[in-house]
Amino acid sequence: MITVDTANVEQTAARAALAVPGVQELQPSLRHSLADAATYIRRTFGSLTPPPEAGIHASHTPETDAWHLEVRCVLNDHRRALDTARDVRESVRAAVISQLNARGSTGSVTIVVTVTRICGGRAPLHLCADL
Repeated sequence: MITVDTANVEQTAARAALAVPGVQELQPSLRHSLADAATYIRRTFGSLTPPPEAGIHASHTPETDAWHLEVRCVLNDHRRALDTARDVRESVRAAVISQLNARGSTGSVTIVVTVTRICGGRAPLHLCADL
């Protein structure tokens, strides 16, 4: 049986998700946020920004060689959120399947994309028009 490191899969997924137009950043999960808060006190140097893969959670079921990935995205408002989320899902799926196939893994890959926030500076909608 071929062993694939979960951290490598998360890094591959993070790179693929961040390459999609409309993705501003990946939102760390609660477990990463709590871990960062706990270690913040001990940190004196280094970046306080979590790594991109903190916004990805991958789990592997060895019996079926199935992978399940959760991608938490912060989007900008330049594209429809639905279109961006679909593109993230397909981009991450393609990148992860390519990585797994290169290592001899043939299991299924399920991707769940959660949009946690949409950021942007669109002008407010004017409900009244001067005629």
